[in-house]
Amino acid sequence: MTTLQVRRVPFDFDGDVPFLWNPENPEFSMSANATGIIAIAFEKYIVAAVKEAIPLLTDAGVAAEADAFLRQEAQHARAHRQHMRALTRTYPGLQDTVDAAMALYDELLASKPLKFHLAYIADLESAFTPTFKLFLDHEDRLFAPGDDRVASLFLWHFTEEVEHRSSGLRIYREFGGEAYRLRALPSVLLHINRLLKVIAAGINEHVPFEDRKVDARVLVPAEGVRAKLPSRRRGNPVPSSGGGLDFIPKAERRAAARRVLRAQLPGHDPEHQPLPVFVDTWLGRYEDGAPVASWYSVTKTATKTATKTD
Repeated sequence: MTTLQVRRVPFDFDGDVPFLWNPENPEFSMSANATGIIAIAFEKYIVAAVKEAIPLLTDAGVAAEADAFLRQEAQHARAHRQHMRALTRTYPGLQDTVDAAMALYDELLASKPLKFHLAYIADLESAFTPTFKLFLDHEDRLFAPGDDRVASLFLWHFTEEVEHRSSGLRIYREFGGEAYRLRALPSVLLHINRLLKVIAAGINEHVPFEDRKVDARVLVPAEGVRAKLPSRRRGNPVPSSGGGLDFIPKAERRAAARRVLRAQLPGHDPEHQPLPVFVDTWLGRYEDGAPVASWYSVTKTATKTATKTD
């Protein structure tokens, strides 16, 4: 048995959807959009690898969790494709960037064994909880001021990533030990770096600077410093603000970075990670049957109604 639920949230991306969906934070907006492109490609990769792994699993509990895990990830990819279709109506070339990201994962699937794919998934999924905790702990600044459709998509996605935080490692550990996972990590990081370069180049090519306000090379750690420098060719870009997270106290950011590193160490158990309070809030609202595809709009409406009643 597994406690994971597959939730089909009815997101609606009809009409215009701005690239800078949170105009108060251009860099975080762009990073989130890049995360959406990664989600489409990475979660297709997850589904392919986990489908191959399920018939080989001998633990019925792990097999049930693997099935729910891949179905959650398939829902994430579906919703991000909806969002990306909205963006490609305005920036058609972005579809080439999505296709290039998917091609990198198709190449990986064809060139590496199943054990590597499961190690890759475990490495990334283990790092997501501390990263998304940092985001969700500050949802009032990172999500609330933005387009409610896009904000709600990421709030749902990040909540479910925290919910299934242990799934990737549980599946991997049926196939391999910690030594192999550590040996695979450099190749995983190199692949992610290639992926970020492809996405950054695509965003810079297909989205005009006036619509993104930030050089997309800030997404790539090795190129981020150069992207912060003024350039006549690029005009006067808004300086990078560290992923749009510079308002978060350094102690919190450092703690998150340490947890990401610890997630790669032998014996790591994601169940023991500190969790964002927001996850329980989101799950509670979902269980109550309240709309979650328009998280902030519903909250504002409820507040206005209560105020009028009072």
